[in-house]
Amino acid sequence: MTLSVLGSGAFGTALAIAIAQKGMHVTLWSRSKDAARDMHNTRENAARLAGHRFPDTLTVTDDIALATQNDILLLAVPMQQLRSLVQQYKTIFQGKTLVACCKGIELNSGAGPCDILGEYAEKIALLTGPSFAHDIAKGLPTALVLACEDDTLDRHLQETISTPTLRLYTSPDLVGAELGGALKNVIAIACGATIGAGLGDSARAALMTRGFAEMQRMSIALGGSAATLAGLSGFGDLSLTCMSEGSRNYRFGFALGQGQDFDPSITVEGVATAKATLTKAKSLGIEMPITACVDGLASGKLDVDTAMKLLLSRPQKEE
Repeated sequence: MTLSVLGSGAFGTALAIAIAQKGMHVTLWSRSKDAARDMHNTRENAARLAGHRFPDTLTVTDDIALATQNDILLLAVPMQQLRSLVQQYKTIFQGKTLVACCKGIELNSGAGPCDILGEYAEKIALLTGPSFAHDIAKGLPTALVLACEDDTLDRHLQETISTPTLRLYTSPDLVGAELGGALKNVIAIACGATIGAGLGDSARAALMTRGFAEMQRMSIALGGSAATLAGLSGFGDLSLTCMSEGSRNYRFGFALGQGQDFDPSITVEGVATAKATLTKAKSLGIEMPITACVDGLASGKLDVDTAMKLLLSRPQKEE
């Protein structure tokens, strides 16, 4: 049995390593010919996931035709690049099973990853949940959610992708799983800014809790299940991302809170997601004050003190 991972960032590389470690033949595709050559020669991804040697059953290539010979394709590219990838290779992707391995909401359309894949393919799924690339590559215990509406396909993917240390739970709720993975990045930015500004752990706990309420409101309004948000793809991912410096979104927020610049080469999905979510929330008449503050912070329209005052001055109400 074989599969391919398209996208050689840290997460895509970690997935390829973990799945190949159980003896499965895995192809890791990089858009960059130079990066693919370096990984092939050194047997590691020094640029994105240094220190994790590739198993013998992992092949690296920049040849999309070679990478798509397998039936299962894990698409591990940033959310804002997903549509362009699928559009570019839509003919090659025909008949394949496409599994989105990214979190976020497309800025221009407000679409989630499965919405995008559904425009180009019939067999689609989403892999999401609380995880850091280094943990997966090290073989540390990790649990994720595989969201898929096809009962037969989800069981097949669950068996194929799972490893002795990477445990997958299935869910038919694409909407809830998508939004949990996307919106937690927004709340993580808020929590990072709170700690960076020295506002304390109590403030972070409040933001996590009220942020979770925003996540639920949006998900339920769009047809997702509250139970999904209470699981790994919602509460689980929120907890990890809001409390660990391993989270890019948290670190970005922390830099905002300290008034420092952040490395522009690092993908921070929560920025675009906050803006896209706020637009959708306004159209649905949903209040998302924390998301609005994150959008203001990220765009430079608000500073942390002003954002906190806005949140604390909101009318008091029952939880």
